[in-house]
Amino acid sequence: MVGIRTNAFAEERAEVEVLLNEAKKFNELGKKIEASLGRMRTTGDSLQKALGPGYNSTQPLHHINDNVNRMLATIDSWQKPLESKGQEERILREGPATAGVTPYLASLKRVEAMLSELNAKPLRINQDATTELQQLHGQANTKLQELFEAILRGEKEQIEPLHFITKEIPFPMLEGKKLQDLAAINSQISASQTRSASSTTSGTSTAKAYAKFRGDYLNTSLLNLASASISTAKKKKPDELYRRGTSGIGTYASGIEGLFVAEWQMITVVFGRTEWGSTYELTVRKAMNEFSNTLRELDNQVKAHLTTDCFLAYEIIDITNRLAFRIDDQTGQLKQQFIEVMRPVRDTARDSLPELLKNIKTEIDKKLFFPHDNAVDPFTVEVMLRMQRIASFPQPFTSILSSLNDKNWTMPVTPSNASTSSLPSIKSLDSTSDSNQILAQYVIDTIETLLSCIDAKSRTIISNKALLGLLIANQVAVIDRMIRTSDIQNLFASTNTQYRLDTWRKKGTGAYLDAWREPCAALMDVQYTSRQPRPPSGNSGVSDSTAVIKALSSKDKEAIKEKFKAFNAKFELLSTKHREVNGGMEKEIRTQLGREIQAMVEPLYGRFWDRYHEIDKGKGKYVKYDKGSLNAQITTLQ
Repeated sequence: MVGIRTNAFAEERAEVEVLLNEAKKFNELGKKIEASLGRMRTTGDSLQKALGPGYNSTQPLHHINDNVNRMLATIDSWQKPLESKGQEERILREGPATAGVTPYLASLKRVEAMLSELNAKPLRINQDATTELQQLHGQANTKLQELFEAILRGEKEQIEPLHFITKEIPFPMLEGKKLQDLAAINSQISASQTRSASSTTSGTSTAKAYAKFRGDYLNTSLLNLASASISTAKKKKPDELYRRGTSGIGTYASGIEGLFVAEWQMITVVFGRTEWGSTYELTVRKAMNEFSNTLRELDNQVKAHLTTDCFLAYEIIDITNRLAFRIDDQTGQLKQQFIEVMRPVRDTARDSLPELLKNIKTEIDKKLFFPHDNAVDPFTVEVMLRMQRIASFPQPFTSILSSLNDKNWTMPVTPSNASTSSLPSIKSLDSTSDSNQILAQYVIDTIETLLSCIDAKSRTIISNKALLGLLIANQVAVIDRMIRTSDIQNLFASTNTQYRLDTWRKKGTGAYLDAWREPCAALMDVQYTSRQPRPPSGNSGVSDSTAVIKALSSKDKEAIKEKFKAFNAKFELLSTKHREVNGGMEKEIRTQLGREIQAMVEPLYGRFWDRYHEIDKGKGKYVKYDKGSLNAQITTLQ
């Protein structure tokens, strides 16, 4: 046991001695290293003293070298856009027609991007390349402009609008592909000109080109309709009233609407929203000027024959107003331009109102005689034809009337009585009671002016009161008939104006029937009921008349005989005269007067006959008619 421990201690002692030897070696090595470090420090200090000045003098050179390297890298990056310059130049010099619009525009945009980068970092080394690209860019835009115009030039051939109007087919437009190309080209050129500030207030070069070519197309396509509007408005007989629809102005307006709306639809595809209005107005300007010239020529024709052709002016106002609002509804444009174009015609139409009334007075004053049988005067029919045609233009005519103060149509239009505001448009008028009242007022004023003038003039020509009344009654009859067979009837029915015409009817028939009061007056007798009981009368038979006659004195009997004689003479005279003028009576007047005469004479004669027919004991010497024969005679008057 002790021996084992001794061996273990010996091994451990040996290991300790080894470790101690190693430690001694490390200590010696550390001393050597420390000595080496001391020498190195000394050497380093010597080198620092020797190399320090050289190092300090070369340090700025290192910074300069780094800066040069960075500058070269920047220059390389700035010149990188020019790497594809050759390819873009080749595409752009080919032109859009060869390269295709889409690839051409894409290449042009890449050139613009290059120029943008080059201009943002200007280098003298890139100056020549930038100038070349700018020239190339300008040439490319010029070629795009030429292609834009070439596309439009290829679609310049005029069309015949009447074909599309009559067949009710849409007006032609450019093909979708062409519209897309035009839109892409316009977008490019407009943007380019906006950047360079080369566009003017009248629009970009593409807008001007579009307006020129398409404006010529619109104008030439509408020329035939413009000429037809003028030629068809000319009448064979100068004194003939213009009939609605005679002029081709309505077809002309339809052509304008179809072409203008189609053009607007194309403009909204080709141009940006901010360009729509100006480009559209520029495009249609030439056609609008031609329309204005056409209306001016038609206006001159109306002025030359105002009383017969004023209805053409009303038709133009009606058609142009509707055209303006339809185009405005679809485009939001041109309403004011149409109103201005129409203004001369509208002024002429307004001037026609007092002129028509003045013409009535002039024509009646010139008359030396009226129809020999006091029948309807042809001028009365003409005036009523005017009124019928006026009633067929309720909206334009009412707009003219509404621009005047109350009854200003009875005097010439001057600055003092004309409305200071512009004439109202169709949509600003109430189409019911108010507008009807205005139109009915003018119509009845015209009729009363006519009847008043005829009444005044006839009194200087005709001395017979009955014939005067018959003349007026016949005029009223035909006036009433023409009212009832036209739109005027609705005006009068809704405005309670008919009574004014009825007043004239009563005046005419009353004057004629005044003469028939004379035979009626002969049938009046005086009875003294205080002297004796009044004998029965009526249908009590012959015995009553006999009793009455017996009760009369000789003087009274002679008076009764004279009354019968006076009645017979006057009745036969008036009947004869009535038959003489019967042919000139209007059917309504003949019937009305016959009934009025019957209602006036028969009751009085029947009463008188019942009481006194036995005065000549049936011999017929004094009592020429019994009640039946008198009725038969009066019936022949109807």
